[in-house]
Amino acid sequence: MLLSGCSIEGFGNAFGNFGWPSRGVSLQAHKMYDLWIASVIAALVVGIFVWGLIFWCIIRYRKRGDELPVQTRFNMPMEVLYTVTPILIVAVLFYYTAIVQTDVDKLSKNPDQVVEVVAFKWQWQFNYRDGIGADANTVASTVGSADVIPLLVLPTGEKIRFEETSKDVIHSFWVPELLFKRDVFPGSVRNVFEVTLDKEGRYVGRCAELCGTYHAFMQFELVVVSPADFDKYLAAKKSGATTQEAMTAIGKEPYAVTTEPLNTRRQSSSWNQSNTVAAGK
Repeated sequence: MLLSGCSIEGFGNAFGNFGWPSRGVSLQAHKMYDLWIASVIAALVVGIFVWGLIFWCIIRYRKRGDELPVQTRFNMPMEVLYTVTPILIVAVLFYYTAIVQTDVDKLSKNPDQVVEVVAFKWQWQFNYRDGIGADANTVASTVGSADVIPLLVLPTGEKIRFEETSKDVIHSFWVPELLFKRDVFPGSVRNVFEVTLDKEGRYVGRCAELCGTYHAFMQFELVVVSPADFDKYLAAKKSGATTQEAMTAIGKEPYAVTTEPLNTRRQSSSWNQSNTVAAGK
């Protein structure tokens, strides 16, 4: 009766998710979170059982005299238990890990949205595509700059495919709330994955692969909106509106709120120079 009132999510929240960042904002992230919490619970159960045996042995078989105990005695059932139990535990964990991993890597034949992620030193470009693969056409695009953080606007409840490519070196596409990241390679390699978002909000995105001098400032913002707002946003982009104008059209803050752009000016806090500006200004 006590356990029936618990849930994996509630149990994880009560203990700070046991080191896992959060439950995430996608269906795939939820499954990874549930696997993590269930694995921790299983580990705690095994740990408590082993600790109990240790303390039982300490108390039950503590020294009662100077006579040395028999050194060749063994317990066959216990030996079998110690061998079979770990194998069963590993097999169960492997089974559920394989299921979750397969689901996270699964690609649908007809995703609802296709976004081409183009990384370059040290910014991002997000191209909304009309199909799958490198031969598809870009119908709208958003590109970041030193002054404006790029916004990646996506809807909830739809299958979204990301196709990643880099213009120079290896980068890494990472939104912490997705509980997932994947490298972005240059050349003909296009890393592909899909997510289904289920929570509206604004989430910081980062490059998670050391890619050069300004790697730490290579950021973007994921903006998750309702399908109706997304359709309105994309229609505005297709008609020639800027990202900021399209964001305003759906009643959203036009600029990033989770992070700030790289300061490229020579301010007083940079290079110990005061009252200076960029060259040519």
